[in-house]
Amino acid sequence: MTHLIRTATVDDAGRLAGLAAVTFPLACPPESSPADIAAHLAATLSEANFRAYLADPDVTVLVIDAGGGLRGYSLLAARPVRDPDVAAVLTELPCTELSKCYVHPDYHGLGAAAELMRASIDAAGSAGARGLWLGVNNQNARAIRFYEKSGFRKVGTKSFTLGNTVEHDFVMERPLTA
Repeated sequence: MTHLIRTATVDDAGRLAGLAAVTFPLACPPESSPADIAAHLAATLSEANFRAYLADPDVTVLVIDAGGGLRGYSLLAARPVRDPDVAAVLTELPCTELSKCYVHPDYHGLGAAAELMRASIDAAGSAGARGLWLGVNNQNARAIRFYEKSGFRKVGTKSFTLGNTVEHDFVMERPLTA
């Protein structure tokens, strides 16, 4: 199945926030509290946050558009790495962060995530990145398998604050050039 993947516009901000509210909790460890998830959604995945991401020249948001309904999205940040634990392990420079990559659960298993990943890899490479990196919760086995199938490998670890809890992520990286 082929999905329409396009660059998001500011008109997508509200739908992106709605999609994030459905997809982000799926990536959280089972013991994550609803309060911590809600705090993260409010602090980083609100409509206002998406408007800011879409206005940032260093950020590209791609969406899977199904007749105006959004079924998935990725957020690429092409900026210097601020986390010293991440900067110390990356080797494919300059690099872009795949900050978010989510598909609505109704579209899992239909190839949408693989298409979104290919589009994200292409977008980062077209913008001049030599590598793509991401952080993924170390308990999210499904996502880790998907990223490994997509050419990423574990290169380190970092911390991620979810509400009042500190989670532990693997840092994964893949080259964009052969």
